[in-house]
Amino acid sequence: RIFHHSHKASATLPFSDYEAIGRCQQEVPEYFNFASDVLDKWSQIEKERQGPSNPALWWIDGKGGEVKWSFEELGCLSRKVANVLSGPCSLQRGDRVLVILPRVPEWWLLTVACLRTGVTIIPGTAQLTARDICYRLEASKAKCLVTTDLLAPAVDSVVPKCQFLQTKLLVSDSSRAEWLNLRDLL
Repeated sequence: RIFHHSHKASATLPFSDYEAIGRCQQEVPEYFNFASDVLDKWSQIEKERQGPSNPALWWIDGKGGEVKWSFEELGCLSRKVANVLSGPCSLQRGDRVLVILPRVPEWWLLTVACLRTGVTIIPGTAQLTARDICYRLEASKAKCLVTTDLLAPAVDSVVPKCQFLQTKLLVSDSSRAEWLNLRDLL
């Protein structure tokens, strides 16, 4: 409720560079990365601005809990996840990661982290069966899979058939044998 009242009072921040590109008054950059060229720019604007800012991410679960991140927090956390992807998960630009998560805050962190690192994200619904997961892993040649406790058993049942999968990353408060835990790594 606070957001809906306060966002009307604060004017949209001008993005003259991007507006100029839209009007063909400035060349499109040769290399564009949404995470660094947009998210980090908003983070910088947020730092320079006086007063409260609107959240970059405001997530509310069904139980009344919420997560509210500023652009700076979202940028910092996504860089940490990018380090997890390139460090413990050993992913490089062009590698693929299958992300089977409900729309939890970690979904957004992984999405932005993949944009930062050049890793290709393959989103999947939490309704996938073991057979669906196996097909997607093999067809995409994904080197990493990210999911929750709910689908981990289905993933474990098809891992022997998936020759390209190297890393299994769990988004959970608990641990599981042969899985890296994203929350622990952060």
